[in-house]
Amino acid sequence: GWYGFNPGSTLGISTSGYADVAALCTLNTTLAAASGSVSALFTDSLLERRRTGETMYDITMCMNGALSGLVGITAGCSVVEPWAALVIGIIAGWVYICWSSLLVKLKIDDAVDAVPVHFGNGIWGCIATGLFASPGLVDAAYGTPNYGLFYNWGNGNGKLFAVEICGVLFIIGWVGLIMIPYFFLMNALGIFRVDAIEEEVGLDIAHHKGSAYDLTEYDE
Repeated sequence: GWYGFNPGSTLGISTSGYADVAALCTLNTTLAAASGSVSALFTDSLLERRRTGETMYDITMCMNGALSGLVGITAGCSVVEPWAALVIGIIAGWVYICWSSLLVKLKIDDAVDAVPVHFGNGIWGCIATGLFASPGLVDAAYGTPNYGLFYNWGNGNGKLFAVEICGVLFIIGWVGLIMIPYFFLMNALGIFRVDAIEEEVGLDIAHHKGSAYDLTEYDE
């Protein structure tokens, strides 16, 4: 999906320069996913070893780390250098771990860690674009003079970074304004979450008229 979305966002391949942009998007998408996966997996393993003295490798961290890298690179895949994509992916893995731990501490139920992957790293991806967007690549992709803060260091031009921060704040405000009243309404109607028994049985049976997995051999 990401290889269709990121390179495909050029909306063309034959026009002069479009192929180069699409190729860069493909490369950066791959690098960020790989570095995010490795970052989350081994950072979690090191933290687990420090806590328990045992070294374990959590496949969930590996997979969600890759997704985090993909989310983190999406905003800037056409305007950052490959080395920056690696850095963005590595930090995305750490962002995922921090947000996942925060949800546990706050006792917020997110069984698939969608909030750390998409919200946490969606924010990081926007910020990263404001930091790492390369002048030459921005010009090739969009033909504009606005680029990352790291390339503007000392000259006071942080327009792109400021726009990214404003965009993040606007999205949070817009989604919160629409969804918080909706969630309160669902809660008042008693349909915001299922009861404890249905959680144990599983929603496949309770709400979708059948089990998603055949577990009969495990019950024998």
